[in-house]
Amino acid sequence: MVSPADNGAAYHEFTIESEQAGQRLDKAITVLAERAGLSLSRSRIASLIGEGALTGSAGPATNLSYKVGFGQIFRLNLPAPVDPEPKPEDIPLDIVFEDDDLLVVNKPAGMVVHPAPGALTGTLVNALLSHCGATLAGIGGERRPGIVHRIDKDTSGLLVVAKTRAAMMGLSTLFAAHDIDRHYLALVWGAPDRAQPKLSAVRGVGFTPEGEIRVETELARHPQDRKKIAVTTAGGRNAITYLRTLESFGPPEKRFTALVRCRLETGRTHQIRVHAAHIGHSLVGDPVYGRPRALPGSVPASLKQSLTDSSGQLLHAAELGFKHPITGNILQFSAEPPKKMHELLMYLRRNT
Repeated sequence: MVSPADNGAAYHEFTIESEQAGQRLDKAITVLAERAGLSLSRSRIASLIGEGALTGSAGPATNLSYKVGFGQIFRLNLPAPVDPEPKPEDIPLDIVFEDDDLLVVNKPAGMVVHPAPGALTGTLVNALLSHCGATLAGIGGERRPGIVHRIDKDTSGLLVVAKTRAAMMGLSTLFAAHDIDRHYLALVWGAPDRAQPKLSAVRGVGFTPEGEIRVETELARHPQDRKKIAVTTAGGRNAITYLRTLESFGPPEKRFTALVRCRLETGRTHQIRVHAAHIGHSLVGDPVYGRPRALPGSVPASLKQSLTDSSGQLLHAAELGFKHPITGNILQFSAEPPKKMHELLMYLRRNT
């Protein structure tokens, strides 16, 4: 049964038949969707389930490996159809560098990079389409900016974008070879210290002669929550992050937060956030992987409120360096942390 919703979306109800009983949720729904004439692949069904679009009698059904039972009823909410291509929008951009082939943008926290369900407008891509206009060459036969790498919505900082197909291919090669310098600033809970006995016992943790903490693990989609990334022992993608504590705040016996410099060797989804949580020092403000710590009683109430605010991780892409894919020139860029992060760091330096 397909029914329309008020916003132009639709939903479809499925009843588990005897032959689907005991199957994985995603497989069973895919079979029933195909019988109902819906052109949805299993990967698309899995994506919708991960986005919370499937509900059962107990609420959202998000576990793909859940074994369904005979007679169970599920409702799949199908998103409203959208234009296949993003539209230009006149959104101000903080452009650090631009030439005929590429540009480097200092993205503000809160801006989504690429349109996706739930964020179809107001994205960096919408802004780039407006800014580049006729100077944007066709990439793949379409006028669209070449997003070679992304940073999360609530992460601020430097991002390089290709304007031509040649630049796109060149930048993609650099990223694939890990031949890009990327350094982030993060505010984390506690103060990572290589002298911590617990830290050296964490799987995948090592230390460099330069004093960095090296974290190497495999990362994959979380088996129960498809919106999250998790450390796994097999079947994931290799991820390597280097961390160094620059400043720590709080009494010597209990440093409750620290400013950490993160250097990426690979660039996986949520890599810094997951690795920071993996070593027990999740990012302040991270609503997904964060775990606020108890703060000393001497910490002012206003500071406690700022640190326990879960409106977005305090992570900033501060440095970006690479060889220009067309001219061969070595480019190095830096960007100061955004106002919110800067003011919090200044407050910590004055009051802890």
